Amino acid sequence: MSISIIGFLSLFALLFLGLPIGVGMALVGTLGFAWIIGFGPALNMLGQTAYDTVVSYNLSVLPLFILMGHLVSHAGLSRKLFDASYAWVGHLKGGLAVSSVLACGGFSAVCGSSMATAATMGRVVIPAMRRYNYDPGIAAGAVAAGGTLGILIPPSVLLVIYGILTEQNIGALFAAGIVPGILGIVLYSLAVVIVAMIRPERAPAGERFSWADRFASLKGVAGVGLLFLVIMVGIYGGIFTPTEAAGIGAVGAFFIALFSGALTWKMFMESVNETVITTCVMFILVIGAIVFTNFINVAGFSQTIRALLETYDPSPLAIILALVVVYLGLGCFLESLSMILLTVPVFYPIVAGAGFDLVWFGIFVVILVEISLITPPVGLNVFVLHSAFPDLRLSTIFRGVLPFVTADVIRLALVILVPGLATYLPELFF
Repeated sequence: MSISIIGFLSLFALLFLGLPIGVGMALVGTLGFAWIIGFGPALNMLGQTAYDTVVSYNLSVLPLFILMGHLVSHAGLSRKLFDASYAWVGHLKGGLAVSSVLACGGFSAVCGSSMATAATMGRVVIPAMRRYNYDPGIAAGAVAAGGTLGILIPPSVLLVIYGILTEQNIGALFAAGIVPGILGIVLYSLAVVIVAMIRPERAPAGERFSWADRFASLKGVAGVGLLFLVIMVGIYGGIFTPTEAAGIGAVGAFFIALFSGALTWKMFMESVNETVITTCVMFILVIGAIVFTNFINVAGFSQTIRALLETYDPSPLAIILALVVVYLGLGCFLESLSMILLTVPVFYPIVAGAGFDLVWFGIFVVILVEISLITPPVGLNVFVLHSAFPDLRLSTIFRGVLPFVTADVIRLALVILVPGLATYLPELFF
């Protein structure tokens, strides 16, 4: 147990000094494994882990979904989604902010990344809200919060990583994220409506479109909607696996970009290069996490925690509340993927031993990570928007996300109290 604690402290010290977390986990894990088992076995473990990860069939879903997101993004989907959402609800008080939330939810269905969703949608919707004199905090808060949907609404990169770490069915995890994701969109939109009712001047209404214009706006997103429908029906109908679905999605995104006229050789190579870079970073993180997990397992950390739980016998609710505190605390220092990779291998055996459904636990963890993306002092989505719009002060953005953090807390409580929100669809299809 003591060497496990030393390992965690060493890892946090390296992260504080600026070492990338994937490299830090691999380094600490290898040295800790060498201290317990031997240097030769530790190097063998490191090499075998790297090889197994790179050739893993399950992990091939990552670059394919990432490529799909980049192609669709370069094809101008963000603008089309916002235009369609604005045509339908923009005339309401707070309608532009609600439109941004809806557009973020739609973009999440083909992106899978929260920061990419926030950055891409922010460049589209914040200038529009400025033209209507929206409160800067509400404008930025809606985009920052809406961006968090990118890691929950399928296809979610974090859910893929979680499924691989816990050996859960990725299709089941995607199904589990649908209802909480839709619930997030509803609660975020409700938060905007409440703010607009209390302070109408902070979220004024936009222009009203005719019914003909509203239906015409749907043409721009019909291709992507059809692609998402094919992927989801194919997975849940048992027609193809999530990995095959990712391949179909990447090919479909290629043709959407081609037929929209946005596809050029330069755009295609940019999408491929961005996909390669993102995939390499994720693979390094996964390799480091697995190596570190092997170390803490041979050090007996999980067994010690499990023994403590058996001694004190806390209630299931107490375990969940303790995990809420841990994740919110880690969210002050780590970004989303790092939290998943560092904590899930440690906690999921304990959670499973306490009788919790691991598919439900995946959704629970991702919602907690979503909250951490918009809360200080890190709040990566907040910093993404600040970097895109330097004139937006961090304090202004953090003030603007407060109603959305409240909505997230309500959603988390609902998922805890009503587990069926996350487990009904997986049980129905799988």
